[in-house]
Amino acid sequence: MEELTVEVLRAWARTALAELARARTEIDELNVYPVPDGDTGTNLYLTWEAACDALPKGELTFTEAIQAFGRGALLGARGNSGVITSQLIRACGLRLNENLPHHQTDGVLADPRMSEPAAFADALKYAADAAYSAVAQPVEGTMLTVARAAATGAMTAANDGKTLADVCLAAVASARQALTKTTEQLEVLRRAGVVDAGGAGLVVILGAMESVLTGQVVRVDVPARVEPQGESAEAEDGPAYEVMYLLDAPDDKVGDFRQTLATLGDSVVVVGGDGLWNVHVHTDNVGAAIEHGIDIGRPHRIRVTHFDDQAHHHEPAPGRAMIAVVAGDGLADLYVEAGARVIRGGPGRRCSTGELLQAIEQSQAPEIVILPNDQDSIAVAEAAATAARQDGIRVAVIPTRAQVQGLAAIAVHDPERSFDDDVVHLSAAAGQTRHGAVTIAIKDAWTMAGRCRTGDALGVVDGDFALITEDLETAAVGVVDRLLGGGGELLTIVTGRDVPPGLAEAVERHVRRQRKDVDVVVYDGGQDRYPLLIGVE
Repeated sequence: MEELTVEVLRAWARTALAELARARTEIDELNVYPVPDGDTGTNLYLTWEAACDALPKGELTFTEAIQAFGRGALLGARGNSGVITSQLIRACGLRLNENLPHHQTDGVLADPRMSEPAAFADALKYAADAAYSAVAQPVEGTMLTVARAAATGAMTAANDGKTLADVCLAAVASARQALTKTTEQLEVLRRAGVVDAGGAGLVVILGAMESVLTGQVVRVDVPARVEPQGESAEAEDGPAYEVMYLLDAPDDKVGDFRQTLATLGDSVVVVGGDGLWNVHVHTDNVGAAIEHGIDIGRPHRIRVTHFDDQAHHHEPAPGRAMIAVVAGDGLADLYVEAGARVIRGGPGRRCSTGELLQAIEQSQAPEIVILPNDQDSIAVAEAAATAARQDGIRVAVIPTRAQVQGLAAIAVHDPERSFDDDVVHLSAAAGQTRHGAVTIAIKDAWTMAGRCRTGDALGVVDGDFALITEDLETAAVGVVDRLLGGGGELLTIVTGRDVPPGLAEAVERHVRRQRKDVDVVVYDGGQDRYPLLIGVE
């Protein structure tokens, strides 16, 4: 690809999220700076996931897409590494938008200031400079160093007249080289025998862009620990708390505010702009860190973490409950067998916030994971989670939009993992599952696939009507072929209450003939309205 478009942004977002999920544990294990709390990979993944979730579906201009993505990262940033990453994303997007303006209708470039390769390299440089400026006391041997090296490599390639893909290749190569050198640049890394965890995550993100622009799968292997040099690394005494909050404040007040925070502790990062900022500091004086925000604006979404407590949360926590919204008796049996509490929902029967809160209360568990399993139940689940958190319960909502995504998530649930670790695994499994279904039209209507009439067979792909056919078997085969067109190793078929005899078997035969590399499993779900639910992992 030789143009930076909305489609490229979407592909990069999806690819990077999957790669961060794959590398998250390895990055966590590298985490010894600025605090050895083993959560850098998790924070990067959650920050990137928030950015992806904020990217709207449907037709967007490049400006709309990049602004939504950057704002999502800013609002969802987690930890020191996540906050810096959000600044890199936002600054890069702003610079690209300046140099590559797009029409509001067809996405065609309108009088760009620079060529695509030059604009991309310039945006990386602008983003690296912005990240350095956002940190009160920049330290070399961190992800800041890796970001600047990537920008330098890209600028050199762009100045040599290279293509967009080649500029990206140069950025990734320079970032990888800089990452290997971080071990010697920062004493705590040298003693532990590791590279910088945040820098490793940034290399994974850049590698995902290389995959998109070159069309080749780029797998970035996170460097493992090497033999520690000198005395073994031990946790150094430092501030006891991590304080994070969003801050509504005038842009011209932030520079002095950032320096004031630096007098209270370390790892001070303040990113954002246009009146909205994300504030991060490690400190012993939580009250003062928040009060200084009040002095210049309105702090909100305040989160305070005691590092000792955080270390405890990485240990397996007892009493974690899974709550799933299910659409049929057979599906209920599957979820219960996997250890979940179930609430009936689905088409024609929406669950309520009260039902979810009652299930949370009855579980008496300090940690809760909710699988909404349809689009409409996600908001209900989030409302219940917000209410439960006020009672001190840790609640995570995995945004599963289909029953098959919930099945994929619960299949990787491990109560022996830490809460954050488990949530990341469940989110990754659900997010990597494409979903479809077949149903019968109950009235004449216009759909995304065209006009349907009562009795037509309809095929649904990722939540949208994609096929209108005369019979369910043709619709089901069409849905399966579309889902498998993007790759996959496991096809899950869930039969509904009114499934015609032989339909699931016909689909299974088709897959076994056409795709011998794909495993097929069939479950009796018993759901209404949809004779087949289909998932591909």
